[in-house]
Amino acid sequence: MSPRGVAIPDVRERLFAAAERVLSREGPAGLTNRSVTEEAGCAKGLLYNHFADLDDFVARLVLDRFERVAAEVAPLADRAGQGEVRENLARAALVLLGADGPVVAAAAVSRSGVADRVRRAWRDGAPGPGTVQDALAGYLAAEQRLGRLSPPPTAR
Repeated sequence: MSPRGVAIPDVRERLFAAAERVLSREGPAGLTNRSVTEEAGCAKGLLYNHFADLDDFVARLVLDRFERVAAEVAPLADRAGQGEVRENLARAALVLLGADGPVVAAAAVSRSGVADRVRRAWRDGAPGPGTVQDALAGYLAAEQRLGRLSPPPTAR
């Protein structure tokens, strides 16, 4: 545990990483201020020094992780024509499903206050599922234009 008054570097990321470990181990029901700060090795009040409440913390965690995923998937269209389509998509899938994405998403939908905050942020332009979907669609369209990927069959 850090002594009082000693600055903790990257406290936000430290708390986020601790929350992901708690979520992976205990699920959304196990996510509390105490479980996160104990996992991070911090004082119990530290979370509230940086976030309004637990819902604010979880919402910011979800938004941060979506922003990271969107930033990693965004350059996918630049890879059109390079490497194998299957490999490029596999890399994108690992980014989307890797780490703790699914458990973080579960935390968002399990807390109504979090879900509302996240939806509001996405409406206001924060990177979210639509951003990721647009990046994937852009990549697939670029590969189709290059003739490396067949268009989907049309319904009859």
